[in-house]
Amino acid sequence: MERFALIRNVTNEETAVVAASIIDYLHERGCLCTVSDEGTDVPDSTQCVIVLGGDGTLLRAAQKIFRREIPIIGINMGTIGYLAEVERRNMKDAIDRLISGDFSIEERMMLRGKIIRADQEIYSDVALNDIVLSRSKPLRGLRYVNSVNGKYLNTYAADGIIVATATGSTGYNLSVGGPIVSPEAQILLLTPIAAHSLISRSIVLPGTDQISIEIAEGKMGALEEAVRVSFDGGSPIALNIGDRVTIRRSKWHTRLVKMKNTSFLETLRYKMREA
Repeated sequence: MERFALIRNVTNEETAVVAASIIDYLHERGCLCTVSDEGTDVPDSTQCVIVLGGDGTLLRAAQKIFRREIPIIGINMGTIGYLAEVERRNMKDAIDRLISGDFSIEERMMLRGKIIRADQEIYSDVALNDIVLSRSKPLRGLRYVNSVNGKYLNTYAADGIIVATATGSTGYNLSVGGPIVSPEAQILLLTPIAAHSLISRSIVLPGTDQISIEIAEGKMGALEEAVRVSFDGGSPIALNIGDRVTIRRSKWHTRLVKMKNTSFLETLRYKMREA
């Protein structure tokens, strides 16, 4: 590889210094590198996107370039990074390996979510980690009516619902008690947030299934814009009673550069020790 683009977390002041160091080092090695903080102007000739930040920055970058399927490598400037694999102290070694071709690529499943209102699609987007529905008004318990492949599954009275990929199992899904899944698995995780029930387990479904979640009235009646939905933690979109969110596997993948020969279990053990 010799043509790179760099996407930074601009809210982290350290990234400007580290980005300059990376660009200088790449130029010294005879490579090209452009800076595209928004991820919308990555040149067509780019062979790899270097993401400087934490997992959130990498997720946002993946949303920007998913149709182009350019390999992404994350240099971790945050705390616990499951996706941003390279630590700052090892970044020059990682760059050398990128240039020489000493790496592998993992294809990670993505989700495609659509918002349906009055039988019309009003919005759609993709997510690498998860699509999250959560209440936007305090003290308003709502019901989420869940169907799979057009057949009724169950109804959760809860603060929200997470639909995650295996990659996203170590994100919000994990923090609310959902299972950890090896990222190679092609599955969908349906996990309630603070379910108002004694039974509130996650449900694991095949990646070929389609989930439909309809917003239904709770005990306190209907409320406009009572729920919001976000894709990989992005800006939330308001939902009304009766709206549906349909979620299925996207035809696109995120291609993550993998440097280490460590297994997922070894990485998990190390990250859990850091937490």
